[in-house]
Amino acid sequence: MRLSLVLKISVLLFFAGSCKEADDKKETMLKEDIVVAVSSPAGQNTSLPFLVSNGEKTMMSWVATENDSVYILKYAPFTDEVWQSSKEIIRGTDWFVNWADFPMLVENSGSLWSHVLKKSTADTYSYDVKMNLLPKGDSVWKTNIDLHTDGTPTEHGFVTALPYKQNFFVTWLDGRHTEENKIGERGAMTIRAAQVTSNGQVSDEHELDLRTCDCCQTTAAITQNGPVVIYRDRSDEEVRDISIVRQVNGIWTTPKPVHEDHWNIKGCPVNGPKAAAIKNGVAVAWFTAAQDNPRVQVAFSKDGGTVFNTPIKIATGNVLGRVDLLLLDEQTAIVSWMQSKDKITSLQAVKVAIDGTLGKSITITPMNGSRKSGFPQMERVDDRVFFAWTHIENDTSSIKLASVNLDVF
Repeated sequence: MRLSLVLKISVLLFFAGSCKEADDKKETMLKEDIVVAVSSPAGQNTSLPFLVSNGEKTMMSWVATENDSVYILKYAPFTDEVWQSSKEIIRGTDWFVNWADFPMLVENSGSLWSHVLKKSTADTYSYDVKMNLLPKGDSVWKTNIDLHTDGTPTEHGFVTALPYKQNFFVTWLDGRHTEENKIGERGAMTIRAAQVTSNGQVSDEHELDLRTCDCCQTTAAITQNGPVVIYRDRSDEEVRDISIVRQVNGIWTTPKPVHEDHWNIKGCPVNGPKAAAIKNGVAVAWFTAAQDNPRVQVAFSKDGGTVFNTPIKIATGNVLGRVDLLLLDEQTAIVSWMQSKDKITSLQAVKVAIDGTLGKSITITPMNGSRKSGFPQMERVDDRVFFAWTHIENDTSSIKLASVNLDVF
């Protein structure tokens, strides 16, 4: 009887151990299956990916380098679960290629818009935004079209472009007032916006803010009320918080903080916001290190950006920022960012609701934490979220992609 009891206990322990091993194995497999590698249409010596999707069409653009001197802007569509062959938009030897200020691609009703930064003089920080357009039905890109015509040998860049009605809405940082005058004075960086037709005609151009941060990315969204532009502002006291300007009934509003972080910093942090809108629901994610407390946070608005709720902290501690944002519905977003822990840098993503509810943070991939890795991109593709980033290995760059099912977040 005693032997029988021992046997029963042994059998129970065996099965319990087997179940635990099975559970552990299942959990490991689940973790491995959460992030799925996606083949990339870009080869070696490529960087600066930009993902874009309108719910029906998904594309990615990037920059390829040849012989360390020739830059090529390429793109590829994602159709039938496969990246199609890449196509060349334009190439040049006189571009300003920067880890934080990268080309982008936009589609509207079959027409495509893209841009590059082209040197205007031999000075390092003297370059213009040049547009490239492929009207619907055309097979040849119209290239090197001027977005701005001020002609100053200054910085122009950090572009955001979106489809808007039958045109493209474009906003950018403009340094025309930073040119030194006769008595050695320089003005501030500004932000401007305009509409561009599929043939490259620029109209409705406006200066939105007379003084902004010099080199943080801009972002924008289209609400039911009209376009909104969000960017890192710059006060006379060097407070660099995130501001919003809204177009209401055709008139641009006065710049207003999304939230007063009170980040006082003398230099540009090169870390801009990302925004998205559905109807009049707007979400903005950004990085700040105000009060010596680095963090990524997101704020929601229900009225087209007129009023934002108190920011929700997404991540704190050793965060690098470099955020991206997707809006799933008017009150739910996915935010991605880069952070370091135990000397390992990773790309993270999490779902957040307007009431502050956070999902579990998902590690997308370990990354090189240097500037060479650029700004990771995120886009929704059907019931998945695609991620793209610049992978650095042995001083060679290439573009990697991965996907995560929406229901995992």
